[in-house]
Amino acid sequence: MNRANQEQKSDRTQYAVNLTLAAVAGQVGCLTLVIIFLSLFGGLWLDNQFETRPLFTVLLLIGSIPVTLVAMFWVVRKATSHIKPDAKNKPSQSEEADREK
Repeated sequence: MNRANQEQKSDRTQYAVNLTLAAVAGQVGCLTLVIIFLSLFGGLWLDNQFETRPLFTVLLLIGSIPVTLVAMFWVVRKATSHIKPDAKNKPSQSEEADREK
């Protein structure tokens, strides 16, 4: 019975980690869309104001690439910092003592 409880706990933990990773992927996807749309509409607005049709739109879209990469990295790093490693993956004291020899 004890082994079954451990397996259920492990399954629940893996399920929670999977849901967290899916949420992070959704956040990154939405953030990417927001940055791209802001650069697109901002570029179109600037082009309309200065009558330079494709210039600002192209520049802002190209400039949004590194901004998107940095934002994605920040969101993923922030979310994964809250995930704690599983206790069974930690080495025991005897294993640590063997490594020190």
